[in-house]
Amino acid sequence: MSSMNLVPVTPEAVRTAPKVLLHDHLDGGLRPATVIELADACGYRELPTSDVDELGHWFTESADSGSLVRYLETFAHTCGVMQTTDALVRVAAECAEDLAADGVVYAEVRYAPELFCENGLDLDTIVEAVQEGFRVGTARALEAGHRIRIGTLLCAMRQNARSLEIAELAVRHRDTGVVGFDIAGPEAGFPPTRNLDAFEYLRQQNAHFTIHAGEAFGLPSIWEALQHCGAERLGHGVRIVDDIKVDDDGTVQLGRLASYVRDRRIPLEMCPSSNVQTGAATSIADHPIGLLTKLRFRVTVNTDNRLMSGCSMSSEMSTLVDQFGYDWADLRWFTINAMKSAFIGFDERLAIIDTVIKPGYAALTG
Repeated sequence: MSSMNLVPVTPEAVRTAPKVLLHDHLDGGLRPATVIELADACGYRELPTSDVDELGHWFTESADSGSLVRYLETFAHTCGVMQTTDALVRVAAECAEDLAADGVVYAEVRYAPELFCENGLDLDTIVEAVQEGFRVGTARALEAGHRIRIGTLLCAMRQNARSLEIAELAVRHRDTGVVGFDIAGPEAGFPPTRNLDAFEYLRQQNAHFTIHAGEAFGLPSIWEALQHCGAERLGHGVRIVDDIKVDDDGTVQLGRLASYVRDRRIPLEMCPSSNVQTGAATSIADHPIGLLTKLRFRVTVNTDNRLMSGCSMSSEMSTLVDQFGYDWADLRWFTINAMKSAFIGFDERLAIIDTVIKPGYAALTG
């Protein structure tokens, strides 16, 4: 890299760099003020506080418990205020604006439509409302000088028996911005193979899907997601590190599953701050992303839940810069990895890499 007019890798500079986000939950990224206003509008009375700063703090504190189960409980409040089409449009629009303002040029945002049916909305109406919100937010972002493209992933909750129904919903809306499918929710006791009919249907339809695996549960979850279900990407995938042995002299030995994941370039949707919060990693310093990046797995950097983790794409990348000493070349590598792994067409991915990402990083490295 030329260091003639190299821009230092500061948080401010990272915010201006083009970034790609593959793992972000819509109901985990609301603005605290929006949660309060929506609760007020719909008569939701369960919020712990109606003070904006206190509420934001409450979400991150509750999510910091080290337990995935407790972490997931925080979603009762965000989902509780997202039960109308107006609320869904607003939340999706603000999501697009917030990501664009943070320098994200392409994002895949996921949510579980079945969580927004409490007031009688049907699944297709929910999907249409979120897509409308993304359209509105993308247009507003463009007016503010930020270009972003958003693809939607529909999640089925793995503890419920609606996976095939949600998979069919994703395929039904594939031409209006829904780019793929996922299963989310508690891993332990709910293996991916419980949803085999959905994955078989998606493969028959030539549809894309990722699977939350290897976050709260270990290698069997990853193995099932790949070898039984046919996942194209792994949501988190941190526990793949359990199949890698590092000897005292620094020699690294990959087990058969880890070798397969690396050889096949299976994307890992890594969410460092979130993983520390849920206990999937003990600290950023000990997060497997360091080793997996060194070994050149297909690592991508993601936010997971911006409200619960109090994070953004820029803050996640800046945290990694501080911890591992990454430079612009590393951040560009993460970004291109993510764009290569997106669920949109090959030519569309290539266009974003060639016309947005590469020029964006070239401008920072001189």
